[in-house]
Amino acid sequence: MSLSRSAHAPIGVFDSGVGGLSVLRHIRAQCPQEDLLYFADSAHAPYGEKSEAYVVQRSLAIAEFLLSLGAKALVVACNTATVAAIKAVRARYPELPVVGVEPGLKPAAAASHNGKVGVLATARTLQGEKFLQLREQISNATGAEFLLQPAVGLVDQIELGDLHNPAIAAMLERYIAPLLEQGADTLVLGCTHYPFVRDGIQRVLDHHGRSDVQLVDTGDAVARQLVRLLTAASLLRPSLVDAASAPATLRAYTSAPVAALAAAFEHLLGWHPQVEQVAV
Repeated sequence: MSLSRSAHAPIGVFDSGVGGLSVLRHIRAQCPQEDLLYFADSAHAPYGEKSEAYVVQRSLAIAEFLLSLGAKALVVACNTATVAAIKAVRARYPELPVVGVEPGLKPAAAASHNGKVGVLATARTLQGEKFLQLREQISNATGAEFLLQPAVGLVDQIELGDLHNPAIAAMLERYIAPLLEQGADTLVLGCTHYPFVRDGIQRVLDHHGRSDVQLVDTGDAVARQLVRLLTAASLLRPSLVDAASAPATLRAYTSAPVAALAAAFEHLLGWHPQVEQVAV
């Protein structure tokens, strides 16, 4: 496939579902002039409970789809897909700027006062070789102890769209309380879905008298890295300088019926892009 190298081409962003919208909002905030493509693979979500081979296959298929629409860069806005598949995506498209999402272990270790960092993530992320290598590297460098907690089922509940669902509150209590009991003073939100339940997480911390626990979300860092890569490749779209400039666009796609993704855009971001269901 011939890759687009125009600065005016769009940026492709994908996730297993709606979690990547937490990254998309950071990209829009830092790159308001960029055209964006978003793909939610909701028909195949959640990735955290799938095999690594399956996540690789889906990620490569989605990457090909976004590139067929002219994407000049890809953002793998999914921790699980980053851990399982970003190496394969980069190998297939070595000239393409590709940014992944990694749990913020390094900034969390730096922020922690007692060296005990809780990591809330999907089981697939926590089992991935890339994540385990990162944990070992940062633990050896900083002496931080990373307390790992798979949040089974949490992504599914967030995908349903009701962020005040009692099931979400119960899960957050069940998964976060053990980390607090082990002394964690910093908590990594190791899945792009989790920032959308940040208020619920904070309620759990407050309930346990631990409102001092710091939360680490890496969406902003992803957007900054994207800007760096686009700048280095001379692919950053010029800023909109006058009224005649075409405004930046957002096109959204999903492998599931469009209603869920359209509702997620409205409820989570207050955006109303046109959403199209596609077979990928």
